[in-house]
Amino acid sequence: MGEYYLRCGALFDGVHEELLDHMGILVRDNRIVRVERELSCPRGAERLDLSHLTVTPGLIDAHVHFDFRSDQTGGPGARFLASDERKTLTLLYNAKQSLRRGFTTVRHAGGKISTFGAVDVKRAIDGGLFQASRLVVIAHAVAAPGCHTDASTYFRGNPHLADALQGLYPNLGNGADFARAAARREIKYGADVVKLMVTGGFASPNDGPEEIQLEEDEIRAVLDVARHLGRPTTAHVYTAQMVSRLAELGITGVEHASMIDQAALEQLLTHGTYVVPTFVPYEEIIREDQAMLERKPPEFRAKLLRYAAQLRQGRKVLVDAILHTGLLVGYGTDIVSLYPNYECWREFKAWRDSGIPALRTLRAATSSNARILRRPELGTIAPGQLADLAGWDRNILEDHEALSHCAFVMKDGQVVDQAGAL
Repeated sequence: MGEYYLRCGALFDGVHEELLDHMGILVRDNRIVRVERELSCPRGAERLDLSHLTVTPGLIDAHVHFDFRSDQTGGPGARFLASDERKTLTLLYNAKQSLRRGFTTVRHAGGKISTFGAVDVKRAIDGGLFQASRLVVIAHAVAAPGCHTDASTYFRGNPHLADALQGLYPNLGNGADFARAAARREIKYGADVVKLMVTGGFASPNDGPEEIQLEEDEIRAVLDVARHLGRPTTAHVYTAQMVSRLAELGITGVEHASMIDQAALEQLLTHGTYVVPTFVPYEEIIREDQAMLERKPPEFRAKLLRYAAQLRQGRKVLVDAILHTGLLVGYGTDIVSLYPNYECWREFKAWRDSGIPALRTLRAATSSNARILRRPELGTIAPGQLADLAGWDRNILEDHEALSHCAFVMKDGQVVDQAGAL
């Protein structure tokens, strides 16, 4: 580490929805020490000329699943048969790729590694063994057998095989006592956030987004444990009914909420509950893109078509909330099909195509996500903050795909080698 002077073409500080010109940034070791207009380069500092770029805080994706490659083909459930070692290595691979694309921090929102490999990857990155996106980890979601995250449902035609596979995942079980123990186990082994799988989903083969898959006593047990042990909580949830109920029960945040209504939105506002809406997985039905819809897995496509009207109405409610309320809304891609999981830029395009201004979108991916992740040292360009920075050579204000090409990355005060990234 050392001292760097960065001359910016334009600067977005992560908070104020404006681009500042003629700004300089001074970085010493891993911290930003000065951010000033017309700042001079101090003697001895290494000068980095980014005058052709728009500089932002290092971006944050609050909802990724990095333990598989959704752009690689295979039969139904094939990725779940990979070894824990293979899935753990894939997580590291995706985190290396996302860093080179300007996302210096990501929240791994749970996966199919039966061990705590995600926590090990996080610690290895934090320890400097690998240059990759900083990880905030949800290791496993607390869930019921047969639910959206239960990989064994892909093999339900063979109950012996499915039961054996289900037994590999210690987060699957029934009852409040089980849920309480599962939450404690997640925290014991290093999970940063405790997640619940409350409703069914779209990508899974045998359920639907309207199903309620945890009982209230199970939900309460998890929320109580996390509260007592000082961990935030979030939930996979789609329906307005369950979004409202989770807010009333005191959950920290919710993921997706794609079928939300105005009454549920009011509950989120009343209780201070954040939402990470993950637009990307539903873009094909929102945009009526038949060609891309045909490429979705059959069960995913069928459910998108069935719930199209509710998804479109829910999108309107979410966009209105982003534009006109003080709701804390995060940026998360949740790529699970069609695209490489590390293409975190795609949520930017989805927000822009939904009518949300560029800098409002970037605020969600910077300072708002830093609040959601409880990492106040991230997400803004200001003295004292960690030196996580990204530079973009396309027109961020006008180009909906501007984030698809990142020209410069600094994480923790170190310039990232982007060779072979794009």
